[in-house]
Amino acid sequence: MTQPIRWLQDEIADRMLQKLDIVKLDVKDILIVPDFAGKHLHTFARRYPKARIWSLSDKSVSAFQLWRAKAISNWRSIFRSRTASLASYLSSGRFDIPDNSVDLVFSDLLLQDLEDPKHFLQECWRVLREGGLIAFSYLGPDTGKELRSPTPPELRLKNLLSPWDMHDMGDALLAERFSDPVMDMEYLTLDYESESLLLVDIAALNLIDPTPFKAPETQVLPQKLTLEVVYGHAWAIGKHLAKAKDSVAYIDLNQIGRKTRPDSA
Repeated sequence: MTQPIRWLQDEIADRMLQKLDIVKLDVKDILIVPDFAGKHLHTFARRYPKARIWSLSDKSVSAFQLWRAKAISNWRSIFRSRTASLASYLSSGRFDIPDNSVDLVFSDLLLQDLEDPKHFLQECWRVLREGGLIAFSYLGPDTGKELRSPTPPELRLKNLLSPWDMHDMGDALLAERFSDPVMDMEYLTLDYESESLLLVDIAALNLIDPTPFKAPETQVLPQKLTLEVVYGHAWAIGKHLAKAKDSVAYIDLNQIGRKTRPDSA
């Protein structure tokens, strides 16, 4: 997601953080993916002043921009943060973070651009500690539905890489052993005064191929754009359990404590 749509990342991050207001969680380490130099950093610094932040920075944000934003939000955070590039995860498929090392994974508008969201969930499960939380948002399949009507052939539309609705994601969370998933969704409608602004935003949202395109003089493009924003969170509980097979979870006998009966008087 590029700079023209940064305001959307900020807005959705704010809504995600509001949803976390009712969640009680002892946070010592946070993974933010993708991280960007937005308003959310100030909220994180205020809510979790002693937490260490691991972050995978958005490709449109330089390391200096992110460092400066964290310094402004809370200067202490620059000494308790570790930043890598989101591109490194996209190429390797792995967070450069040890197992069981974070209490919260916060992911804002990323999953729709991943070819394999299940692998992302598996990585989140790996790095989360027992009792940790994953909180995320992404664009659902109704995003850009106005663009499905006949459009100029030069405007090469793309489907979201992961067109999952909230029910698909809820099922995937359960399949990856997350507990108590909570999903909800809302529609946001953006109105445009010019087709050029619409083209900038749909390119930033990866809904069209990034090739030069000039809107024709006759009005053929929609004047509004619908975003389906899906929100969710779930808990990493029972990490000592083996992954279920045929709906049966297997427990190592060494994980079972034996209670002894007290001697009778």
